[in-house]
Amino acid sequence: MNLQSLGAAGTVTGSCHLLTLGGQQLLVDCGLFQGDEHLEARNREAFPFEAGDLSAVLLTHAHLDHVGRLPLLVRRGYKGPIYCTPPTLKLAETVLLDSARLQVEGYKQDVRRARRMNREADVPQPLYDEEDVHRTVALMRPLLEFGQTLAVGQVKVRAERAGHILGSAYLILDSAEGRVICSGDLGNRESGLQQDFTPPPEADAVLIETTYANRTHRPLAETLAEFRDVLNSSVRLGGKILIPSFAIERAQAILYYLKTLMDAGDVPRVPIFLDSPMAARATHEYFEFGDELIPKVREALKSGQDPFKPSTLHVVTSSAESQRINRYDGAAIIIAGNGMMSGGRIQHHLKHQLWKPSTSLVIVSYQSPSSLGGRIVAGAEQVQVLGEDVAVRAHVHTIGGFSAHADQDDLLSWLDTTGQAHIWLVHGEAQVMDEFLPVLAERGRVADRVPRRGAVNLEQTHFAGGKPPGEVDEVSRGVGQAE
Repeated sequence: MNLQSLGAAGTVTGSCHLLTLGGQQLLVDCGLFQGDEHLEARNREAFPFEAGDLSAVLLTHAHLDHVGRLPLLVRRGYKGPIYCTPPTLKLAETVLLDSARLQVEGYKQDVRRARRMNREADVPQPLYDEEDVHRTVALMRPLLEFGQTLAVGQVKVRAERAGHILGSAYLILDSAEGRVICSGDLGNRESGLQQDFTPPPEADAVLIETTYANRTHRPLAETLAEFRDVLNSSVRLGGKILIPSFAIERAQAILYYLKTLMDAGDVPRVPIFLDSPMAARATHEYFEFGDELIPKVREALKSGQDPFKPSTLHVVTSSAESQRINRYDGAAIIIAGNGMMSGGRIQHHLKHQLWKPSTSLVIVSYQSPSSLGGRIVAGAEQVQVLGEDVAVRAHVHTIGGFSAHADQDDLLSWLDTTGQAHIWLVHGEAQVMDEFLPVLAERGRVADRVPRRGAVNLEQTHFAGGKPPGEVDEVSRGVGQAE
């Protein structure tokens, strides 16, 4: 059983794992690298395999850092099946079409700027376009159902509930060589909208995400109390309250908690603008697949209620309408993508509001140190937004308890039932994984960080201290989307 990680090795982005099992090559996820320019440059690297040699692609969930390079794989010749859960198919199509649109629009803007210097030939082409996305979606097969087994050649694949976002699954792969479990992204057992993950069975090897493997999330009650207090103090300032948010799960969770707080009278009923067309589209899928959600939300949906619609909510559809929000006088909450502020409509609002002392920036998502959000959290007094220098005079609040990712306690609980499986750490920053290794060692578990690209035998390889040699400098800058 061999593994070659082509993404999320020493990073929290670009998940892509090539498994050789049962004489077949299976690709688990094919995500986009997001973060600084060094990280995003990896998106243009050649895949170290022939697309036609893959027997299948298996998806854990629909976040861009897990599906974002699929159209590129198809453009480069892949024509085989892409297996996923039914919600993942619906959400992935939305995510990929949005990604293609943004890439094409960004390319056109860059070309216009480059023409002024007669350098348009230097502008790199988009990784893919909407036609590539449509060809990718045509290959997707929503045949992975929780608890059911699918035969992929000589390998049996079973999907189980991961509790991260709608449709998220971890994958159990059985072959003659043994059993491998790929965690995908696991959910926070307390703060998410999803039901908790299902305990996994014993295995020979486990790939596990480590986004928050060195910390424990705040309890939900404390998180909501902080959120309430921040909103109330921000409303008193009379300015805009900007909430950058990822479109899937985070936007729905924030809408749910805003409705809960407003209905209870704990927060004033100020206008709420959902300025994320992708979040609005994704929210519709929560009605179709509501059985995955926690009982309180599930029952509300069954009774015909909309748990994601505060009474003051206004869904923004056009970019012109988005721009008009900045002329609105008085306190208002603006939820806009994307979560790390590296693109999307939130940048437009930051440009117009970040320099105002009456503005509040409420951060509810992970911020990579290299992202715009990361620089603001680190205390930058001035940042560049849409090509302009903008002073940071807004009140910046970071609320970390809303994460949809498992924390250390969650990860250890999930691993408890895997027997003595060899543990392979992926989807985490090097420092975080290095802090998790001794925690696992204390529990008698054998664990290694996955090397970047280098192939390993999943049962036999063991690095000194669990750390691949010669990779410290490379992986230390590997930071990106975690949500």
